[in-house]
Amino acid sequence: MKNFNWLALGFLAPALIVITVFFLAPVILTGIFSFTSMSTSTGVTGGEYLLNQSGLRALADKGLNQTTLDQLNNAGYVVDEQGLAVLAEKHGAATADEMRKLHENGQFSARRDMERALKDLKANKIRSTKDRKAAAELFKHSLLNERFETEAKFRTALVEGDIPTEDHEIIVTQAYTGWVWTTDNIKLLFSLPSTLRYAGNTLIYVTLTLIFNIGFGLFLAITTFYLPAKSASTFRAIWFLPRILPPVMYVLLWKWLTWDTGFIATTLSWVGVAPKNWMLDTSTHAWVVVVLINGSFGASLGMILFSSAIKAIPSSILYSSEVDGANRWQQVRYIILPHLRWPILFITSYQTLSLLTSFEHILLSTEGGPGRATEVWSLAAYHIALDNYGGNLQYGLGATFAVALVIIGIIASLFYLRFFNFNEMVAKPKIEG
Repeated sequence: MKNFNWLALGFLAPALIVITVFFLAPVILTGIFSFTSMSTSTGVTGGEYLLNQSGLRALADKGLNQTTLDQLNNAGYVVDEQGLAVLAEKHGAATADEMRKLHENGQFSARRDMERALKDLKANKIRSTKDRKAAAELFKHSLLNERFETEAKFRTALVEGDIPTEDHEIIVTQAYTGWVWTTDNIKLLFSLPSTLRYAGNTLIYVTLTLIFNIGFGLFLAITTFYLPAKSASTFRAIWFLPRILPPVMYVLLWKWLTWDTGFIATTLSWVGVAPKNWMLDTSTHAWVVVVLINGSFGASLGMILFSSAIKAIPSSILYSSEVDGANRWQQVRYIILPHLRWPILFITSYQTLSLLTSFEHILLSTEGGPGRATEVWSLAAYHIALDNYGGNLQYGLGATFAVALVIIGIIASLFYLRFFNFNEMVAKPKIEG
């Protein structure tokens, strides 16, 4: 028995590896990223310390006093080896050596003081005022726009710049360019005005498309069931085309149909209707097209599964109902639909989860427009994390949007299992009890 268990585990191992690598790992990593500030500006591997003008403005907004801000903007002058080397290149080694003897490692808070130090040179004077000002700039130390690889080096630069110790923490935090652990993404998710709009758009999209998918799929399956076999196969093949066409080609056909130079606009222009883009001219038209695109695509899968389930119903039951005088509607209501509870549960759950997370047809058709009217939750997560209009891809915030979708999907699945009474559906038949 133990050998059998190990053998079964060996056969299941490839599937378990695939599930772990391609399902569990991405979900877990997405959950981890949602608690970070990762973005294009921070990178994903850590960061350096860089203070620039925008950072100074942010520090000012956070209440850093003006004196410290001025010190950061002009941290002072230090007679160091780097400056002395450049001085030697411009004014000779003798000048640099004399400056080293007089003021090595000397610190000066203003350029005027630095120029006075240069005037102390006796044997190698820099006589021109213009040249002394230029030479003074060689020793200027500013914390702005200078990258520091580690926090220790940045803190050392703050000390050398005589920045007050009590201001170091807020400056170090602001200057760090890497990502940090944070819960701000969750707070932002619930505070953004656009979040409610995305949720509402998703509810509209999933509800309308799901009704179309299930309803039209059932209609196609039932109507073709009562058709002759060849005619039924032909109709099913036609309605299955959206499923096998590449999404780009499929959406392009809809665009050709609805463009201002497309089929609908051209046909209506013959009766005096002004040409317009029937997909994007209003939000209502955009939603109609989005639902039709995704509905036609999803209904084909429902049609195939429902048709197979109807064919699996014992023919004796249908023949008996006809003998008892049942018409077509009564057969559908009392025989076919009760036998389709399992397929309807599967299609409803599958399509709900698929619609919650899919956005490719909306992206290719309306791109969330007009005016973000069809921007659903998953498309917003894509735009935030991978295709941000502002150019700064916010991986952490996008991951938070994605995690919310996972939670909503789990809740929806539990609701469907309860609504369709899953426990009763998998219960042992009463005749075996």
